[in-house]
Amino acid sequence: MTAGGRTRINVCFHGIGTPARSLEPGEAPYWVAHDVFLEILDVLAEEPQVHISFDDGNASDVQLGLPALVERDLRATFFVLAGRLDRPGSLSDADVKSLATAGMAIGTHGMDHRPWRGLDPGGRRRELEHARRVLADVVGRPVDEAALPLGRYDRELLDRLRRLRYTAVHTSDRRWAQEGDWLQPRFSVRDGDTADSVRSGMLRRQHLGRRAERSLVGTVKRWR
Repeated sequence: MTAGGRTRINVCFHGIGTPARSLEPGEAPYWVAHDVFLEILDVLAEEPQVHISFDDGNASDVQLGLPALVERDLRATFFVLAGRLDRPGSLSDADVKSLATAGMAIGTHGMDHRPWRGLDPGGRRRELEHARRVLADVVGRPVDEAALPLGRYDRELLDRLRRLRYTAVHTSDRRWAQEGDWLQPRFSVRDGDTADSVRSGMLRRQHLGRRAERSLVGTVKRWR
């Protein structure tokens, strides 16, 4: 069910510029050059239905992302990996506080950048509950939104997140969303993207066949 029925386009960044830490396998394609990031941000700033987020808690979030957002009077949600706090190349506690003080929202991406689907009880407590408390303690207010690591989910996981009273859960399903929906699909910006590819591939409405395909993917994940 949709609460408001208005179209929402969620666009997610990961890293900007040159990584200051060793990347995990598969991470490199999600880092974009600083100048490309600025060009894409200028395009996103023109679209009021766009909601911006950042995953993983990289140091570039506060070093490069935050100044660009403030300059354009934009807001974003930063989904932070609590287990990387204060590590080289990642956000520190003070950085997360700076983001919150600047008016940015803080969400959880878990502790260890591992899929949440199929976790054992100890893993669920660590990823879904403990990480959230760590971030809430840092910012001094509840953390109620989550972004799914690696975009993986199933019905059992979503049911558990509902029981834990998360107010919104963000995926990587690459389709438009509806304002107010609990499950929010997002587009992730990758290293091959440009301002033009974002306009054509994310901000332009997908043709009916593509929309049906992406919707089916999400339905299969929700009910498996």
